[in-house]
Amino acid sequence: MTTAAPDTPHAGFDVLAIGRSGVDIYPLQTGVGLEDVSTFGKFLGGSAANVAVAAARLGRRSALISGAGDDPFGRYVRAELERLGVDASFVVTDPAHATPVTFCEIFPPDDFPLYFYRKPTAPDLQIRPNDIDADAVRAAALYWSTVTGLSEEPSRSAHFSAWDARGRAPLTVLDLDYRPMFWDSPAAATEQVQRALAHVTVAVGNREECEVAVGETDPDRAADALLDLGLDLAIVKQGPRGVLGKTRTERVEVPPNPVDVVNGLGAGDSFGGSLCHGLLAGWPLEKILRHANAAGAIVASRLECSTAMPTADEVAALADASAADPTEPAHV
Repeated sequence: MTTAAPDTPHAGFDVLAIGRSGVDIYPLQTGVGLEDVSTFGKFLGGSAANVAVAAARLGRRSALISGAGDDPFGRYVRAELERLGVDASFVVTDPAHATPVTFCEIFPPDDFPLYFYRKPTAPDLQIRPNDIDADAVRAAALYWSTVTGLSEEPSRSAHFSAWDARGRAPLTVLDLDYRPMFWDSPAAATEQVQRALAHVTVAVGNREECEVAVGETDPDRAADALLDLGLDLAIVKQGPRGVLGKTRTERVEVPPNPVDVVNGLGAGDSFGGSLCHGLLAGWPLEKILRHANAAGAIVASRLECSTAMPTADEVAALADASAADPTEPAHV
């Protein structure tokens, strides 16, 4: 597996992410539909934004390329990114489209319907190639993208422009993050993901997302198919079976962390932020995955996403406890 030198100082950001940002409106009552909710909390949201926050919480210098409306929620997104340690200077103001809002329902332990208000489009999908700071993309120690950003123009062209500038440098990561509501069909997503995989060195996704990417749901076959496309590392999330990581010379499978789930949304983004942290630190693959699993579990045990991202000490404590007794439910 190709990684950056552990914790080497560099001119760019540790983590530069591109993709969704917006406002999450989460009910403060659980187990009821939105029609019966009386109070809500407002939080920074969006997968790429959450990953950047998660990495910043772990001590990494993070930045986000995204878009936000010229409206109060857009001002909130920028201010909250900065408050949570993420450089927002690459968040473009879009005067034509409103900052997106996402509602969810919370039915623990495993039902969390999402309702995206992003019509006719969202500012983060209106990022254009000339909005990309190519020098920042090249200089970043780790560059993180998501499949959602490929679902619509001009964002799609902006993503490929950034990858062209980066030149498939080490630690160019694609979150397979397939969300059907953003695509005309799975086949349309597959076409773009296949193009994108030629530009990245690390891919991470669940079994369903791997099926869209490479036509495989079996974790080992999916990982092998990704590696066959020239990637250095493939990570397949397997839900209750944990997570599989493969390189051309190593196979590591790590069990999940049992926790009392409050809200499963954001757990994957916390996993992603910890994955960034471990890759940048040059950790062994087993440690990277164990800590990423723990980071995801901690967020699943909390209501919100961005402001729930754990510290390095919290992640290490749960990862170490789970390694000692992986069958014992954690209290976090």
